[in-house]
Amino acid sequence: MLAVKNRTTMTRTFVASMLALAIGSCSGDKDPPAMRPAPVVPTMTPQTIDAGVAAAEATQKSAKDGTKGDQQDSEWVPAEFKTGTSRWKDTGVYVDGRPVGFMTWGELPVALKPVWLRDKVSANKRANTNDPGWRWMQQRFYRFTDYLKALGIDVHKVKAMHVYGPKMTNSIIITGKDLQSPLAKNFLFQFGGSTYGKAVPRVPERFAAGSPPDKIASVMIYIEKTPPTLVPDVGFMLGDAVQMGVPYYGDPIRGGVRIYLDDHYAAIVKRQELDPKQASKGADGEPSWSLAALLTAQGVNTSKVVEMWAIQNERRVEKISGSELEKVTFQASSQAKGGVLLDLGERKVRANALALHTRALKQEELPYITPDDE
Repeated sequence: MLAVKNRTTMTRTFVASMLALAIGSCSGDKDPPAMRPAPVVPTMTPQTIDAGVAAAEATQKSAKDGTKGDQQDSEWVPAEFKTGTSRWKDTGVYVDGRPVGFMTWGELPVALKPVWLRDKVSANKRANTNDPGWRWMQQRFYRFTDYLKALGIDVHKVKAMHVYGPKMTNSIIITGKDLQSPLAKNFLFQFGGSTYGKAVPRVPERFAAGSPPDKIASVMIYIEKTPPTLVPDVGFMLGDAVQMGVPYYGDPIRGGVRIYLDDHYAAIVKRQELDPKQASKGADGEPSWSLAALLTAQGVNTSKVVEMWAIQNERRVEKISGSELEKVTFQASSQAKGGVLLDLGERKVRANALALHTRALKQEELPYITPDDE
């Protein structure tokens, strides 16, 4: 009986406390405290934009992408990017605000070679044998310093490199001195699926600053421009302006079919930016555009191109000779599934990216897949 009485007394005390809290919260004596949003200024736009407005717009765009569900066109955003940094769909690499490449396995420079690291993994153990039940496998990594070199960037001229994570506050800050240190050879990245998926950093101990992310959202390199400062719990700032996009550029490039000339980002095809007046009707009645004309309009000199590779789902699937380039047309309808459909006369090839080269590549230069990659 005493235990029951004690529980009854405790219950009454708890109810009385909750009523007191409810009355206090409804008294209206004071407004609840609120945080004043910091000014957010896109680097290419002079006016100040309230952070709340920017966040609302990002949320609205994410909701729109979420309803499409087609996972193909330039408006689709993977689930992990539908909030916060939804604009960082593609892992772009920017130098002083200028796009120079994208970190997908199929779009890596051919000059970039992998670094192989051994890893012990489980293996089938045959009955009545001394099989150990494990084996060594080769894991595919790439050095950041090798990647910069393949892009034509001299690490001795780099002031800073910022490797963004899905959250700005989870980023790596690398100085030019870091990139020239012996530890830089162990500053690596790999892809989640070895030859597909998002790039993932591997940071050696006592190297660089910041909080390494679980995946890379973007890479910013500064050679001539002043690098932003990473402010804890805020993000990257230039002066008193929070950088919501690419510093010195604006919104990051998202979607589209990227085109490379000798391993350097050169142009992009975006369906919504194609001029219908420049199209002709293909044999199937769909609008078609001249690839050579589009490249010329974007300032790409194709006169020395020897071969072009169509990249589909991270793989180089088709080689087109430079002499054929003038005749190539493309469609950007739904059949292209987020890419372009190249009309090569007797056949059509879908491509998510295009790689042009002014010399013939040797077989050993082309990216290859090992059994451990699969």
